[in-house]
Amino acid sequence: MLPAPAIAAILTPFIAWRVYQRVRRLMVRQQSHAWRHRLSIGIMGALVTGFGVAALSHLPALAALGAGVAVGVGLSLLALQRTRFERIGADYFFVPHAPIGAIVSLLFIGRLVYRGYEFYAYGPAANAHFTSSPLTMAVFGVMAGYYANFARGVLRWRADHQEIEP
Repeated sequence: MLPAPAIAAILTPFIAWRVYQRVRRLMVRQQSHAWRHRLSIGIMGALVTGFGVAALSHLPALAALGAGVAVGVGLSLLALQRTRFERIGADYFFVPHAPIGAIVSLLFIGRLVYRGYEFYAYGPAANAHFTSSPLTMAVFGVMAGYYANFARGVLRWRADHQEIEP
């Protein structure tokens, strides 16, 4: 088995590339695919439900998750108001409001990096379970609430702008 520094050296460039790709997508026009939006809603809903069930024995973490989701939904509503939507023929496009999406993504990534540092520096025994940390659950809730509700908003815009076939 590879030692932890070797694993970190292998994974760090890949993770950095994925973070770059994710943040870059927040700033360009994207084609809307309904299946992607539905998948995003389903995955985020399942993750929030799973983490909520896992946090039932840690009520502060569960409350932080709920508060984080509420904040994320609020931020997505603000971002949806500032998102530019376009329909060209039968295709739907949108340009998300980059500052809000970038802040949400970087907040989540920052928390993951910090948790990774804690795991590496103090070992797995010194770390509390993921779902027992109120701060981690709040940050995850913000990210999940934002992306799920943003996807719902894009689907709603698509439904409002579909042509009615005779």
